[in-house]
Amino acid sequence: MWAHLLHGFLTHLVHKGRLRLIYPDGTERVYSGSTDGADVAVTLHDPALPRKIVMSPDMAVGEGYVDGRLTIENDDLYGLLTLAIGNVADAPGGDAPWHRQIEALRRVGRWVTQFNPASRARTNVAHHYDLSGELYDLFLDADRQYSCAYFSDPAMTLDEAQEAKKHHIAAKLLVEPGMRVLDIGCGWGGMGLTLARDYGAEVLGVTLSSEQHAIANRRAAEAGLQDRAKFELIDYREVEGRFDRIVSIGMFEHVGVPHYHTYFNKIEELLDPQGVALVHCIGRARPPGTTSPWIAKYIFPGGYVPALSEMVRVIEDTDLYTTDVEVLRLHYAETLKHWHDRFVANIDKARDLYDEKFCRMWRYYLIACELTFRLNRQVVFQVQLSPTKDAVPLTRDYLYPPDRGMERQAAE
Repeated sequence: MWAHLLHGFLTHLVHKGRLRLIYPDGTERVYSGSTDGADVAVTLHDPALPRKIVMSPDMAVGEGYVDGRLTIENDDLYGLLTLAIGNVADAPGGDAPWHRQIEALRRVGRWVTQFNPASRARTNVAHHYDLSGELYDLFLDADRQYSCAYFSDPAMTLDEAQEAKKHHIAAKLLVEPGMRVLDIGCGWGGMGLTLARDYGAEVLGVTLSSEQHAIANRRAAEAGLQDRAKFELIDYREVEGRFDRIVSIGMFEHVGVPHYHTYFNKIEELLDPQGVALVHCIGRARPPGTTSPWIAKYIFPGGYVPALSEMVRVIEDTDLYTTDVEVLRLHYAETLKHWHDRFVANIDKARDLYDEKFCRMWRYYLIACELTFRLNRQVVFQVQLSPTKDAVPLTRDYLYPPDRGMERQAAE
């Protein structure tokens, strides 16, 4: 029965590319559409996989690949995920009907899975960000920027694009020497150190990752910036005081929908009346949805990519003005491709740190995310906020002055 249902799903789904599927009983079927898509051959080795794929495609395919119960000819993971994500994204209405039904069921439990009180938030953060620091050195840039880079020139290296991202955000923050800046979800300290070193800011960074906290403070000491860049191991909800600027990069995805009001109310509470905040996060260019169960289980527990409507609806309940919204579209796809290529180049070192199964999981994660940005409706939002309507210039000209590059070079 389940093989028959899977056959029906794939017959409906594959309208671009070609999939040759060998079922666990040896039956071979071909699903094909237009010739402009990927051409892949997949073998299912576990008799339970047809049922699992029908019930939860994301989870079953991801687990099956990582465990070796699903194999791809020539290990063409990029081809399989291109075919799967591309066909789902191009289906009428944005999804195959059966996929939308599964999404509707997932949404019923969304608030439960995204309930992130401080204790649970710490556990979720540790799951991903407290992995070996050596792992991140294998694929991130020298500054350990673990978020979307900004390719203002397509020929940029990853390190150059991550530098460009930080300075693009600094420009939106209009940071001046002596300003107090709060960095919510500060990572390994790269943004905070840049604001302290290049812009003369007094930075407080907060994180729930003990690994990131230790490294960020060590980096500040090594750079002689410990008096201007301090990093604390606390929840953003515990921060007190007033700040001229607030920045949050790649952290909002971990807040959880039930806590959106708390998050933006906290920004309003901490921000000076003439202050500016910038929230940089992954977003979906479609209505609210749910997180891939495979990503939620193995990569980012408690994580969720918001629709812009979900963010704006909550911001409207505060006294903050949305002073600017920029949508970065393919920048994260390019960032993830760089990360994947670097990871593969260092995969022997990754095996030494973990094992082959971990390497398969990490490759699946990086490729699936890249192709979701490249082929599906996933983007990055940069939302600028202020309690005051005229706290920032009335046009975007200030972001692109002719001498911006020369000034940055002089500061460096």
